[in-house]
Amino acid sequence: MKSAPISPGLDGQGWWRHLRQGRDPRSCIHRRGLWRRLGAAHAAVRLEGALYCVDQCLERALADAFRQVRSLPPPAAISHRIPLGLLLLSRQQLSGEQLRAALEAQRAAGRGRIGEWLQALGFVSEQQITAALARQWSCPILRLDSPLPGMRRGPQIPTALLERFVMIPVDYIAATSTLHLALGEAPDYSILYAIEKMLGCRTQWCMARPSFVRRSLEALSVRRGEGEFSLACEADAEFSRIVRSYCARLAASEVQLAACGAFVWVRLLGASRPPLDLWMHPPQATRSPSFSELPPLSAN
Repeated sequence: MKSAPISPGLDGQGWWRHLRQGRDPRSCIHRRGLWRRLGAAHAAVRLEGALYCVDQCLERALADAFRQVRSLPPPAAISHRIPLGLLLLSRQQLSGEQLRAALEAQRAAGRGRIGEWLQALGFVSEQQITAALARQWSCPILRLDSPLPGMRRGPQIPTALLERFVMIPVDYIAATSTLHLALGEAPDYSILYAIEKMLGCRTQWCMARPSFVRRSLEALSVRRGEGEFSLACEADAEFSRIVRSYCARLAASEVQLAACGAFVWVRLLGASRPPLDLWMHPPQATRSPSFSELPPLSAN
């Protein structure tokens, strides 16, 4: 009795070539080659373009991905900017004696930015500092005193990220996939790149008074929903175990992640629910307090 051929027109070698077609070497063994064609029932999640089964291989792949994104070197400091104090001196908003006094107070305390010290000592206003920063970075200034209606539009961004890096969404232009942000501190381009990578958009930013940004962040934090969680973990293995558990519980189809300084932003995507954002960090990477949140300092 003759057995029917597995696939018409394929000899033995051709059949094995057929099995290997479409094989993605980055995917786990259960999602490629013979395993996939034999129909092994494994729920799959896409990570960095490759498929991994949730119950066996995803946790190990996540641990590798976490190590990779957190091992990236920090961005090089931009040294060609004119120092803030010199900008204020050139605009005759500050005297040499005042600048020296602020620098001495900063050295004695061992903390704080020079602009924060100049403002704390009463030498310049917050608006003057913001204008000087905008000139330093060659960007526009946002001149508003009330929360922006555009903050309610656009893609979802973890509130924890906005608070940590003192920024707020201003508007989102869907036609060009452009997200406009207002920053209360000097920009960190690695964070802006992470936002672009995770949201699939481009960013445009401007400077705004820090007090306005923080008031706007308070309004946003009131609306903090169930779409984000902040988690402290000891090690990459714990990170990956928690994310894999969320993937299984939510039937996620894709995991995205990006390094944001000492933090890792993880986004879980699924067909039947909005994205879930996990803001993950080691216990020692707590939010640095702003200058205004620190105990009062003497001007001497």
